[in-house]
Order: sequence, then C-alpha cells, then structure tokens
Amino acid sequence: MKHILYKETRLSALKLSYVFVASALLSLVPAYPILLGGFFTSLGIFYSFQAMRENRDIGYSLLLPVSKADIVKGKFAFVLLLEGASFIIMTIVTALRMSVLKDAAVYRENPLMGANLVFLGWALVMFGLFNLCFVRGFFKTAYYIGKPFVYFCVCAGAVILLAEALWHVPGLGALNAFGTDHIALQCGALAAGGAAFALMTYASLRRSVYTFEHTDL
Repeated sequence: MKHILYKETRLSALKLSYVFVASALLSLVPAYPILLGGFFTSLGIFYSFQAMRENRDIGYSLLLPVSKADIVKGKFAFVLLLEGASFIIMTIVTALRMSVLKDAAVYRENPLMGANLVFLGWALVMFGLFNLCFVRGFFKTAYYIGKPFVYFCVCAGAVILLAEALWHVPGLGALNAFGTDHIALQCGALAAGGAAFALMTYASLRRSVYTFEHTDL
C-alpha cells in the first residue's frame, strides 16, 4: 500500500492540492465562516482528481500489478492524508484560540462561529461528506467528477449554514463556547463529528471498492 500512496502523492496528485491544505489557517480569521477552510481543502483534492482524470491515471493504475480494490484504497489514502493534514492545522489554530487568544476582543465580538471543539466536529462532518458524496460518486464511473462535486457543494453549504445558525437558537448558545467553557458539550460534539466522519468514510470506501470492481473499464 505504501507504494500506491507514494504514486498517488508524487505522481498523480496536483501540487496545488497541497497548497489548498493551508486554507485550514482560515480558522484564525475572525468574522469569517471558518468552515470554508475545510471546503477549500476538499476543493484542492477535487483538482487532483480532475488532473488524474485528464492524465488517465485510472487507466495507468489498472496496468500496475495491483488489484482494483488497492487502487481505490490508494485514492482514499491520499484523500485522508490531505484531510488529516488540514485537520491538524485546524486543531493547532483552535487550540490557540481556546487558550492564548480566548479573551481577544476580535474573537469575543465575532458574529460568526468561533473555533472550538464543536467547530472541529463540524469540520470532520465536512470531510466525511466529501468522502461520501464526491469520492464515492467518482468511483461509480471512475471518470465523471462534476455531478459528485455538485452534490458535495450542496451538502457542504447546508452544513456551513446549519453550523453558523444553530448556536443562535435559544438554549444552544453553548455550542459557540469560548475556551474550555462547556467542555463536556464540546467534547461530545467533537466525538459525534469523529464518529460521523468514520462511518461516512468507511461506507464510502466499501461502496467504492464494490462499484469500481464491477465497473467495466
């Protein structure tokens, strides 16, 4: 598997995708819908899939001494690598905003969602939806990428709107807690996001392997 991942990261991937991982730093920007950082990371991965299609990467991969299932797993490993890098950056920035910067006026007066563990949970949901909507959708044909990405954009937009609106509902203001306030709630939201990500990614991988193995290429 490490050889397939090496091929994905060094040969198949578009270098621009790695640049887009830095969009996770948007978590540091006040008065900004910071979940867009996760969306832009996903957009960067989309560009790599677009380049892979134009360069006939799937056809090349089929000539290698690997199974179709390994090809799918290699793509997923690449996606998870970039999502993981983006999430690590988000976590570091969130830790700063929850500790050193928790009392900064620019964040306290922020009209939009702040960076806390709830935000990280939403980010994991965003990545899970990308894997479920786009990556799984791509492997239905191993060629078409437009419609799966549109589906993801619609879902991502709904998640961003829900995340930004939910904490304004009376009684749910704790979702936008600062620092370690309401830490039990924050940890629960992060755990729920992690579970959603794991379930969506696992389901996407299983379904992608099945459809790709039964696709006549």
